[in-house]
Amino acid sequence: MLGIEKLQRKPVNRMRIELVERKGLGHPDYIIDAACEWVSRELSKYYIDKHGIIMHHNVDKGLIIGGEARPKYGGGEVIKPIEIHVAGRATYHDDYEDVLNVSKEAIQKFILENIRYLDPVKHVNIKLSLRRGSSELASLVTRSDGVPLANDTSFGIGYYPLSDLENMVYGLERYLNSKDVKKKWPFIGEDIKISGLRVKKKITVTIAAAIIDRFINNLTEYKQAKEEILRLTYNFLERGGYLENYKIKIKVNTADNYRREDIYMTVTGTSAEMGDDGNTGRGNRVNGLITPNRFMSLEAVAGKNPINHVGKIYNVLAMKLSKDIYEALNDSIEEVYVRILSTIGKKITEPQIINVLYVPKRGSSTRRTNTEIKRLVNDSFTPDSFKELTKDIVTGKYSLF
Repeated sequence: MLGIEKLQRKPVNRMRIELVERKGLGHPDYIIDAACEWVSRELSKYYIDKHGIIMHHNVDKGLIIGGEARPKYGGGEVIKPIEIHVAGRATYHDDYEDVLNVSKEAIQKFILENIRYLDPVKHVNIKLSLRRGSSELASLVTRSDGVPLANDTSFGIGYYPLSDLENMVYGLERYLNSKDVKKKWPFIGEDIKISGLRVKKKITVTIAAAIIDRFINNLTEYKQAKEEILRLTYNFLERGGYLENYKIKIKVNTADNYRREDIYMTVTGTSAEMGDDGNTGRGNRVNGLITPNRFMSLEAVAGKNPINHVGKIYNVLAMKLSKDIYEALNDSIEEVYVRILSTIGKKITEPQIINVLYVPKRGSSTRRTNTEIKRLVNDSFTPDSFKELTKDIVTGKYSLF
């Protein structure tokens, strides 16, 4: 069933107050999302190699228990390792140890490739609790003439386009965590959390950025590091044209107390070494942001199987479909939202409802808009389109958090 509605609300860009948040690459909630998702991706590849298909699995229950560290000027030490726990369901027969090894290596690979000063062996203990899924749920992956049946009754939500503030917050974190920035300014850790508040045309950006202690010799150098982050941020905003349209104030590491020298300095670049824990699904939504001005799903997308767990694939599809609709109709609509609800045990190509809501531009044709939306929806809900979506998720085309 397809329901198309005009949305009687201001586009987010024109709302008086907007809030946006992004938990960056080294934030504990991001790390545990990534751990679960990388396990799912590598298990999917393992199953394809061994069985020719992706077998049933859901590894979406994850927890980071922060370690203990002693950061100090010139370089400190981790004295108690971080614990990463991933639990869930997987398919195995006589290859349980192989499944565990693939999963552990997936987490270690993520850390090695993304968090420079966190040693995945020395600084991290990985604990895996993987059990077989129920035969009923496992069979839903391959039943019904090759079309998977929904693993759950759940909904996915997506929207497009991003607002200026959403683009700013997302882009700034990705810039500060880019390879080029890390090469030139290695003291910037990966744990970067950015919050944006817009009130009319005034924006306040609050950055919490872990500073790596081995590059800092005293409080003066720490202050200089913060000034460098401030300069990089203003340069990014200027290049993006944000300073032309908004009055922007930037704050960095506001909890610092210079008198006591209580500052955000870390050994590894992530607060997981000492100050914070993490939980799968508590971080960014599927488009990489936390956006209280928007409709959002509370699903933990990371780690769910990419074949028939609608908590994952419907969220990704809703995001993709909303973008496709907007790009095809941006002369007629200002914003579009897509909501998709499944029924457990029913074909993923046949959801209970596909609800498309859009904010129309003045004078736009309702008939043309609805016709184009129907076409794009029909093209998206075919067995081949879902196979392609699964492939893209497994290969990492979508960041998901």
